[in-house]
Amino acid sequence: MLFRLPPEVLVMLIPVLLFALVFHEFSHGWVANKLGDPTAKYAGRLTLNPMAHLDMFGSLMILFVGFGWAKPVPVDSRYLANPRTDMMKIAFAGPAANLLLAFIAGTIIRFTGYMGPFTTMLMMFTQINIMLAVFNMIPIPPLDGSQIFSGLMVRKNPDLVMKLQMYGPQILMGLILFGIFTSFSPIWIIISPFVNFFMFLFAGM
Repeated sequence: MLFRLPPEVLVMLIPVLLFALVFHEFSHGWVANKLGDPTAKYAGRLTLNPMAHLDMFGSLMILFVGFGWAKPVPVDSRYLANPRTDMMKIAFAGPAANLLLAFIAGTIIRFTGYMGPFTTMLMMFTQINIMLAVFNMIPIPPLDGSQIFSGLMVRKNPDLVMKLQMYGPQILMGLILFGIFTSFSPIWIIISPFVNFFMFLFAGM
């Protein structure tokens, strides 16, 4: 729960988390627009202005529960030349954008070494972006990974794809709540090896 953190940590963490979420959503819209879908553009989502992307309830959840979300970017597959593969590209754009930010921040850490609070903030920035990228690649709706997984599997196993779309959100929320109330997070067990790998790869940590 972020509101329980020391004020000096919150001062660094909140803008880091905010930018990571906003850039993630912006990237979905940017790629969609490049692929022919102007829906995000017309909705005012091709901007890094946080007010265009933040969801009030999702933001409060971040502060009080430690988990939250931004508003999903609207996408209309009717504009896309190849809806199945283009939707996969749009879905991957968010996690890829977070990994790009983590790579840039990690590279700066490698070349500058420790420089006090600035380096601490860069470390937070790197880790949060990696966590967002890896978490969103979990193939459970409504996460980005589910769109990619569905695109790969819809022709081979449409029943599985349909069931995941139906029950995925409940499964995901159940896993999150289980982690919150028991302090044993199945999700963290799944993503932590990947987070540690990319932290070492990008920042040498």
